[in-house]
Amino acid sequence: MTDSLYDIPLKQIDGSPSNLGQYRGKVLLVVNVASKCGLTPQYAGLEQLYQAKRAQGLEVLGFPANNFKEQEPGSDAEIVEFCSLNYDVHFPLFSKLSVLGADRHPLYAGLTAAQPAAIGDGPFRERLKGYGIESDNTTDVLWNFEKFLIDRQGRVVARFAPDVAADDPRLLEAIETQLAKEA
Repeated sequence: MTDSLYDIPLKQIDGSPSNLGQYRGKVLLVVNVASKCGLTPQYAGLEQLYQAKRAQGLEVLGFPANNFKEQEPGSDAEIVEFCSLNYDVHFPLFSKLSVLGADRHPLYAGLTAAQPAAIGDGPFRERLKGYGIESDNTTDVLWNFEKFLIDRQGRVVARFAPDVAADDPRLLEAIETQLAKEA
């Protein structure tokens, strides 16, 4: 599993080819993001986390996705402009992809297979039910802003529910634990 996540072809938001291999040896927080979601203000906390922990080896990686109630309708250029103007985002963003369904990107297939359950997912899952939204498959990404933590060796070590914010003690502790480990 170690190399496979690193080798999956990706596109940066400017369209240039990429993969996670360029972040080998760093701790990665992979987040599916959206511009028109109730959780969109999490961009601010993710940027703060990125700025605070980047020097220690953390990379926050944003993957725009339009899988949930079409909350990321924009083009890659529109997403960059939105993130820059509204949240002054400097962490790396990638080209829009799918995190669910038949067209699910191989990165998200690998992430969910490696970490089928999310920490803190119960309360958010119940809130979504209140809006008539239920996921039959509990291993699927539940909503925008779900977070996957990848260690310095490229292993998925934790997964967090969409409403677990960047300053949540559970997330911060998991990140600190990984940052303390050598590459």
